[in-house]
Amino acid sequence: MRKLIIAAVAIFVAACSPDSEQNSANKGARSGAVDLTGAGATFPYPLYSKWFSDYAASTGVRINYQSIGSGGGIRQLSEGTVDFGASDGPMNDEEIAKAKGAVMHFPTVLGALAITYNLPGVTSLKLTGDVLSDIFLGRIKKWNDPRVASLNAGVNLPASDILVVHRSDGSGTTYVFADYLSTVSPAWASGPGRGKDIAWPVGLGGKGNEGVSGQVKQTPGAIGYVELAYAKQNNLQFASMRNAAGNFIVPTPAAMTAAAAGVAEALPADTDYRLSIVNAAGADAYPITSFTWILVYRNQTDSVKTRKLTDFLRWALTEGEKQAATLDYAPLPAVMATRLVARLDSIKVGSAP
Repeated sequence: MRKLIIAAVAIFVAACSPDSEQNSANKGARSGAVDLTGAGATFPYPLYSKWFSDYAASTGVRINYQSIGSGGGIRQLSEGTVDFGASDGPMNDEEIAKAKGAVMHFPTVLGALAITYNLPGVTSLKLTGDVLSDIFLGRIKKWNDPRVASLNAGVNLPASDILVVHRSDGSGTTYVFADYLSTVSPAWASGPGRGKDIAWPVGLGGKGNEGVSGQVKQTPGAIGYVELAYAKQNNLQFASMRNAAGNFIVPTPAAMTAAAAGVAEALPADTDYRLSIVNAAGADAYPITSFTWILVYRNQTDSVKTRKLTDFLRWALTEGEKQAATLDYAPLPAVMATRLVARLDSIKVGSAP
């Protein structure tokens, strides 16, 4: 009996030791407990999914991210139901005013919208911003329309109807697309305009980049817009777009980097990073390129979560950037990433950094 008592005491003492507490914490972190929650953009989800998986394997910190669209991410951040939001379009002043405090925008990577299409036998397609605008306005209805055909000499375009596919949910991807069309097309700017939710003149809706990809893939004659990774994952054809320099460019990480060239150096010290780079200058720039953002509150309430959140963002802006090109995104310009890492120090718990 005495031996049993001694053994029990030894087990109790070992369980209460600092090393045991640390081991238990690590075991808990790795057993499925969630440390941080986030929600929002589908645009960067292929990369974010890898980031969260790799970060959990490296640190034990688990991040539960719901890919529900930028509008949903902004709403959940504003309601305080997630630790961070994510959006492909920056929050506007009205959205920021509805939030529970000052929101900081942290660009994470560059992404490109691919203009996907389903035309059996057509493996090459050129489009311009004004033609693309008129397709989505419903003014160009046939694939062999003279304006489309004139850009694609030698391509056997069918006389079939064009079926427009767009997002049905509040979407940062839509914001990037509408921002581009508003920049290059007066008709679009004075019509549907910019926004995460658009009053679409024509077309079918799909939820998320996944939904639009699926609709285009299964519907001959369809055209849509999705983040490049989704187009590649679904083996979809995508158009080359004429850029501001007059060159037809397909979306690639190098073409995204060309779109951001010179932006970082020109940013003022007090920038809030809500910036657009659609239709950027540069011979090799892909014109429908954008940053994507993680959104966090400047003033936090939980010191433990704040440390985990800033540690993750610091990792993402350094180690995570190295993975961008492997999934068809482009890393931030190095000078911008460095400034953003330093900016993390301005996130506070109460009044303390």
